[in-house]
Amino acid sequence: MTTKKTTVKKTIKKEEKTTAKVQFVFNGPDAQKVSLGGDFNNWDTQAAPMKKDKKGIWKVTVNLKSGKHEYRFLVDEKWENDPACDVCVPNDFGRMNCIRIIE
Repeated sequence: MTTKKTTVKKTIKKEEKTTAKVQFVFNGPDAQKVSLGGDFNNWDTQAAPMKKDKKGIWKVTVNLKSGKHEYRFLVDEKWENDPACDVCVPNDFGRMNCIRIIE
């Protein structure tokens, strides 16, 4: 007598987070260099350098997963908050980080 073994595969569905293209903007016509640092790029300011347009507005677009993200701008080697952000949280350096929430 032969018995067949039936293998049952379990599929585990991971919670998938959606991503969105998000633009960050900083008004700094006199700035020489502006970069974006945040928890989404391990605060690596080389990962998201911003480009200045003719009006002095610095912009960069990044892909962010849904959720809450902390960020700041590095303006000419000095950390600055986003003036357009109205939600901030304290960071480990006695300053505030801006918050961007992606649905």
